[in-house]
Amino acid sequence: MCTHTPPCPAPGATDREAARLLAHRPEQGWSLLCNGVLLFEDTGELLPDGRVIAPHRPS
Repeated sequence: MCTHTPPCPAPGATDREAARLLAHRPEQGWSLLCNGVLLFEDTGELLPDGRVIAPHRPS
């Protein structure tokens, strides 16, 4: 997905949330990042390969 320079972090990288924002739907609670990661308002994530990252808000 990422075609700019420098490229965004890969979906499996620990810094994947640093990717550029492609779409933002605050009324629905999600954002699509350039690397294909769906980032949810509760800090959960859905990776392009279908893996789910549980919400990870600091307590």
